[in-house]
Amino acid sequence: MILKYIRKHNILSVSISIIFTFTLIVFFATETSYRAIESTSLWVRNYFGYFYLYLGFGCVLALLIIAFSKYGKIKLGKPSSKPEYSLWSWTAMLYSAGMGSGILLRAVQEPVFMHQNPPFSSNLSVETVALEFTFYQWGLTAWAFYGLFAVIVGYALHVKKKKVRISSTIEDYSKSETLKNSVDIITIITTVFGLIAAIGLGTTQINGGLNHISNQDFGLTTTIILCVLISAIACYSAWQGVNKGIKIFSKLNIIVTFAILLFIFFTSDIKAILIAFVTSTYNYIIDFVPMSLALGDYNPGLEFLTGWTFYYWAFWLAWAPFTGIFIARISKGRTIRQLLLGVLIIPSLGTFFWFSVFGTSAFQLIESWDTYNNEFGNVFSSIFVFFEHYPYATFLNITSIVLLISFLITSVDSAVFVLSMFTDKGAKNPSKTHRVIWSVFILLATIALVLLGNIKADINVLEAVQRLLIITSLPFSFFIIIMLIYFIKDILQHNTIIDKT
Repeated sequence: MILKYIRKHNILSVSISIIFTFTLIVFFATETSYRAIESTSLWVRNYFGYFYLYLGFGCVLALLIIAFSKYGKIKLGKPSSKPEYSLWSWTAMLYSAGMGSGILLRAVQEPVFMHQNPPFSSNLSVETVALEFTFYQWGLTAWAFYGLFAVIVGYALHVKKKKVRISSTIEDYSKSETLKNSVDIITIITTVFGLIAAIGLGTTQINGGLNHISNQDFGLTTTIILCVLISAIACYSAWQGVNKGIKIFSKLNIIVTFAILLFIFFTSDIKAILIAFVTSTYNYIIDFVPMSLALGDYNPGLEFLTGWTFYYWAFWLAWAPFTGIFIARISKGRTIRQLLLGVLIIPSLGTFFWFSVFGTSAFQLIESWDTYNNEFGNVFSSIFVFFEHYPYATFLNITSIVLLISFLITSVDSAVFVLSMFTDKGAKNPSKTHRVIWSVFILLATIALVLLGNIKADINVLEAVQRLLIITSLPFSFFIIIMLIYFIKDILQHNTIIDKT
């Protein structure tokens, strides 16, 4: 019955076939698959790595210009429309979908790595440089990728009354069904790979937390069980829809995250954290252009960029379609300016403060030790090691594991919902059958990625993901430029009289 249903929907059937084929190849030729991905990713990084940097900077610049122009007053919907969701609900949903478990994965490990291995030489303290570069990789550029998709799709959806498909953004300029279907399929494939990467990383971190708390090695089987559990709950949440499932989990995530943040903040050096936050944010803004273009002393070198920034930009690009469309879906009634500045500024500042709290506290712990033996070096267990130096460590660790699971659920359920909209002819409330189908196939592809990351002792899921995303996000990096050009043409031709009050 399900197979017949899939065959009746062309975009769904082609997308599922590609993903299923990839899954089978990885299952039965895991080591060969990894070698192929490794060599291809090396080629992409060598020839297109700096292109990712320039694209990211261009997106930030373009969105700021649009937001502060007269076109920023265009409302996504009728002139009389009011925001469908409150600022609190809207922020909770976009942040849970856009960052999620990543801020727990990197909360301590990344600032400490930058502290121990400064990306560039500077007259600033190593602590400031470490936080500044961490901000750079999690700040305006990441949210610009999301915001670009959100505003373009939001305009097509709420102003031009198009269907919820990426191809809707170009259908006025191309009547080719083959081209439009190809765009949607590429979008789906990019989205799925970005999503399974997040699930693979998140479940591996949860496993690392369980191992740390229990002093045992639960291994690969536990990671796969976690993938099944998260996918099942996410399927139920997506089945319930935006208001009943996704919004509730998103609000819960933000409340728990905020509680953990405040606990660490008030049990650490508050003054040092606030100084670090203000100083690093200021320097991030001042140095944003040379960092974004890797100019002069701000160029950390190809090896460093390959291992960090190129990977991050590929990750944000891979997540941009489904995150941007999800943000567009919940942004009806807001102006373009409200959407863009809200997406760029609110989550960026929240992320900066998060890393300031955990990073500064970790720096002080290291300073208090006689020697640092890479205690925070493992990306999957660093935050749990960090919590051991605070009161109620066991409670913090358990809460963080639960939060990781919940964050992954909100990422998966929002992605399943968006993918279902794509494949159900752009419906705003897609068929529940589509939601189940996508939940199942995302689970299978995630298990394939986890196996790929465990094929060799010296290969982990993070490395497998880095290589895969650099490849899968490349086609979309070119299409994003075309989308932006057509969107600018659309708003220049916008005939609505913009409210001047």
